[in-house]
Amino acid sequence: MNTTIAIEGELTVFTAHETKTRLLGAMSPQGELTVELGDVSEFDGAGLQLLLATHHEAARRGGALRLVSPSSHVSAVLQLAGLTDHFDISAPEAEEATS
Repeated sequence: MNTTIAIEGELTVFTAHETKTRLLGAMSPQGELTVELGDVSEFDGAGLQLLLATHHEAARRGGALRLVSPSSHVSAVLQLAGLTDHFDISAPEAEEATS
């Protein structure tokens, strides 16, 4: 089963717990969880930790995590941390079809 979650606004220490609950609740065994990050306006170490933990949990359950259209804030932190190759990151499917 594939599930998509869109995150808007902050993905920071102030929202990580609530977002974790949403992400883990949406994750199905052996399914793909797609997280749309294009509307994330703030992203910090807690947000990065959450994505790493979600990636690990998806793999543990036999599934996968896919990040779609990360905002410039998310992209900058992933690049700074050297983790752009750690995640499956893609553009939205509509953009992929026109590329």
